[in-house]
Amino acid sequence: MTQHIAYSLVLSLFLASTSAMAQDLSARVDKEANKVAEKVIAWRRDIHEHPELSNREFKTAEKVAKHLKSLGMDVQTNVAHTGVVGVLKGDQPGPVVALRADMDALPVTERVDVPFASKATAEYNGEEVGVMHACGHDTHVAILMGTAEVLASMKKDLKGTVKFVFQPAEEGAPEGEEGGAELMLKEGVFKNPDVDVVFGLHINSQTPVGQIGYRPEGEMASVDGLEIKVTGDQTHGAYPWNGVDPIVTASQIIMGLQTIVSRNLELLKGPAVVTIGKIEGGVRSNIIPEEVTMIGTIRALDTEMQEKIHQRIREIAVNIGESAGAKVDVKITKMYPVTYNDPELTAQVLPVLERVAGKENVLLRPPVTGAEDFSFFAQEVPGFFFFLGGMPRDMEPKDAPPHHTPDFYIDDSDLTLGVRTFSDLTLDYMNKHGQASGQ
Repeated sequence: MTQHIAYSLVLSLFLASTSAMAQDLSARVDKEANKVAEKVIAWRRDIHEHPELSNREFKTAEKVAKHLKSLGMDVQTNVAHTGVVGVLKGDQPGPVVALRADMDALPVTERVDVPFASKATAEYNGEEVGVMHACGHDTHVAILMGTAEVLASMKKDLKGTVKFVFQPAEEGAPEGEEGGAELMLKEGVFKNPDVDVVFGLHINSQTPVGQIGYRPEGEMASVDGLEIKVTGDQTHGAYPWNGVDPIVTASQIIMGLQTIVSRNLELLKGPAVVTIGKIEGGVRSNIIPEEVTMIGTIRALDTEMQEKIHQRIREIAVNIGESAGAKVDVKITKMYPVTYNDPELTAQVLPVLERVAGKENVLLRPPVTGAEDFSFFAQEVPGFFFFLGGMPRDMEPKDAPPHHTPDFYIDDSDLTLGVRTFSDLTLDYMNKHGQASGQ
């Protein structure tokens, strides 16, 4: 009994000491984050004014690399085309923590009336287009640059190594090119030293400033490309019985696909989507064409459901085609996996989020059918991805312009919440996990 009491006392003292250390480091993070607050906003607005498309983030990468080098880091450039990786080795041994920010903008012409609005243009798929940070990646870059400065100032207290991963082409590489998180991993971004855990964030235009959203397990959907080619028998439009009509067959396939989600999936596991976004075939009104092509997207929050969707698409499309006398070819291209938050890691970091933002400002989010290629990183090592509020506090979510639109707007008055969260997540993980194999 005496030994048990002694053990309990030692454990209590250890936990109290650990808690006090965490509070002390968190207070130092707050102080350092406040020092860089104005710089973070300035970086964000400069990057917003000068956006660059996927795999073309040359000036952004140059800006990032210059900053990381000024902090004394080992810096690698031209990773997966334009990516930048900075390595900050703490003075004490411990795990390797990766922090990720994506850098690319979108082919969208900005309509927001701000002094730093984008006037940039570029070529996209052979067309001249406006370019805009219509998904907030400019804020991600600025936040991670600020985090790098904060953690570099605390190098003596770092029990491990931090890899700052500035990623190109999250929105997808240009046609005919590789890019994004998948290519960075191919090129060894999580090696030398080996990464133990990865954290990422995304700004959200419909979540109030000061709030953080998260979800354990499937948080964002997998995304797969879908192409269905229906080959019939061309004939005169006045004599359809002389041929096989691929347009009617394609229409039946589209309607059949809509039963997959409503009738074949256990939706209590999570939402799913099967969408046909384009159908093309024929040249004039009185000719039944030989071929029709459909393209679409598949979304799922559960990998078993994802495979079930693939199976049912093939069965439905091919069998409907055979019943009509047509040949059907189905091509499914896996693009991004489910963005999955490791449940154990999520439970570990939740107190950190609540400490940084306040418990009332940390909200459990429903899953979303949008996708993120952070998912590739979280397949390699345990990962945690969270959402940061960017909507003005006096605005209603229904009135906030959504992502990927010309009116997309972010209130950047409290980007330091992202800096503090990244920094505290890193320090907390290092302090809890001690010396790990990755160092």
